[in-house]
Amino acid sequence: MVALKLIGITVILLGLAVIGITIKIWAKKDGEFAGTCASQSPFLNPDGETCLNCGKSPSQCTNNLEQA
Repeated sequence: MVALKLIGITVILLGLAVIGITIKIWAKKDGEFAGTCASQSPFLNPDGETCLNCGKSPSQCTNNLEQA
Protein backbone atom coordinates (compact mmCIF):
# COMPACT_ATOMS: atom_id res chain seq x y z
CA MET A 1 0.00 0.00 0.00
CA VAL A 2 2.88 2.37 0.77
CA ALA A 3 4.46 1.65 -2.62
CA LEU A 4 1.16 2.47 -4.34
CA LYS A 5 0.98 5.84 -2.57
CA LEU A 6 4.60 6.56 -3.54
CA ILE A 7 3.91 5.72 -7.18
CA GLY A 8 0.80 7.93 -7.11
CA ILE A 9 2.69 10.89 -5.64
CA THR A 10 5.47 10.41 -8.20
CA VAL A 11 3.01 10.38 -11.11
CA ILE A 12 1.28 13.50 -9.79
CA LEU A 13 4.58 15.40 -9.38
CA LEU A 14 5.78 14.40 -12.85
CA GLY A 15 2.44 15.46 -14.28
CA LEU A 16 2.71 18.86 -12.60
CA ALA A 17 6.23 19.28 -14.01
CA VAL A 18 5.03 18.49 -17.54
CA ILE A 19 2.12 20.89 -17.15
CA GLY A 20 4.50 23.60 -15.92
CA ILE A 21 6.83 23.15 -18.90
CA THR A 22 3.83 23.17 -21.25
CA ILE A 23 2.59 26.45 -19.79
CA LYS A 24 6.07 27.96 -20.09
CA ILE A 25 6.31 27.00 -23.77
CA TRP A 26 2.78 28.22 -24.44
CA ALA A 27 3.40 31.58 -22.73
CA LYS A 28 6.72 32.24 -24.49
CA LYS A 29 6.80 34.01 -27.84
CA ASP A 30 7.11 31.39 -30.63
CA GLY A 31 7.45 28.65 -27.98
CA GLU A 32 11.20 29.15 -27.63
CA PHE A 33 13.30 28.77 -24.51
CA ALA A 34 15.86 31.50 -23.92
CA GLY A 35 19.51 30.57 -24.32
CA THR A 36 19.05 27.25 -26.08
CA CYS A 37 21.73 27.92 -28.68
CA ALA A 38 24.31 25.13 -28.37
CA SER A 39 27.02 27.28 -29.91
CA GLN A 40 27.08 29.33 -26.68
CA SER A 41 28.57 26.45 -24.71
CA PRO A 42 32.24 25.61 -25.22
CA PHE A 43 31.52 22.14 -23.79
CA LEU A 44 28.82 21.34 -26.35
CA ASN A 45 30.61 23.02 -29.25
CA PRO A 46 34.40 22.65 -28.82
CA ASP A 47 35.07 23.12 -32.57
CA GLY A 48 33.25 26.48 -32.76
CA GLU A 49 30.74 25.36 -35.40
CA THR A 50 27.67 27.43 -36.22
CA CYS A 51 24.40 26.68 -34.48
CA LEU A 52 21.95 24.52 -36.42
CA ASN A 53 19.02 26.33 -34.81
CA CYS A 54 19.87 29.99 -35.41
CA GLY A 55 22.94 29.83 -37.70
CA LYS A 56 25.14 32.01 -35.50
CA SER A 57 28.77 31.30 -34.71
CA PRO A 58 29.92 31.40 -31.07
CA SER A 59 31.39 34.90 -31.57
CA GLN A 60 28.01 36.21 -32.79
CA CYS A 61 25.99 35.09 -29.75
CA THR A 62 24.91 37.99 -27.55
CA ASN A 63 25.25 36.11 -24.26
CA ASN A 64 28.20 33.87 -25.02
CA LEU A 65 29.36 31.83 -22.02
CA GLU A 66 33.04 32.21 -22.97
CA GLN A 67 32.82 35.99 -22.52
CA ALA A 68 31.29 35.74 -19.05
